[in-house]
Amino acid sequence: MNAATSAIPLPFDHVAAHAHLSRSDKRLAALMERVGEFGFRLDECDSVYESLLEAIMHQSIAGKAAQVIFARVKALGSSGNCPTPDELLRVRKPVLRKCGLSNAKVAAVRDLAQKTIDGVVPTLAQAETMSDQELVDRIVSVRGIGPWTVEMFLIFRLGRPDVLPIHDYGVQKGWAITYRRKDIPKPKELLEFGERWRPYRTVASWYMWRAVQLAGKDARKITKPKPKKPRAPAKKRTLRSRRKKQM
Repeated sequence: MNAATSAIPLPFDHVAAHAHLSRSDKRLAALMERVGEFGFRLDECDSVYESLLEAIMHQSIAGKAAQVIFARVKALGSSGNCPTPDELLRVRKPVLRKCGLSNAKVAAVRDLAQKTIDGVVPTLAQAETMSDQELVDRIVSVRGIGPWTVEMFLIFRLGRPDVLPIHDYGVQKGWAITYRRKDIPKPKELLEFGERWRPYRTVASWYMWRAVQLAGKDARKITKPKPKKPRAPAKKRTLRSRRKKQM
């Protein structure tokens, strides 16, 4: 299994990862064979702050739209570079809204900038020495950033090999397609199933996203299970009706 070339080398052995996953999961092995080249690439953001800034742009909107908005935000920095935390805090709210940010995202990026200045958000060098859970616990204190955003940072910037984003809709849908389920799994079910992928759950997750791409329009058939309708309360029998039944 070949890996696509990347300016930043992967911090784990992808050949060993594919060998392990092929042995532990036959359906995943078949999917890997269909996909072919392992095109996993690391982001090249220069800092945790910039990587998270981009991740905020991607929350709840399509990837192409997020890239356009992020390009506009980056243009606000000096010399066309991504604005520093200090520069971002000096940008007026109407300017950020004009870039395409919602009110919630304006508040999020400002809090990110302030917490970067305060040292809550670690430097890239510091992040590389911290565990996955330490980074989640630290970074989710930023407004508008939850575990999913940190998981994307762990996967696509730090290249951590064993991250399973159980709340990611694409991973959930890819799992349902690969294992021939009609409905997407609950996060707990996906977490339990993913134990067989350790210590390379990141690689397995990447292939779940590829499964959605391969399925094309058929992926739309996989939906969230409909909530069960609550049962109507049983009708209470009157004392008279019970006596009639006993006669």
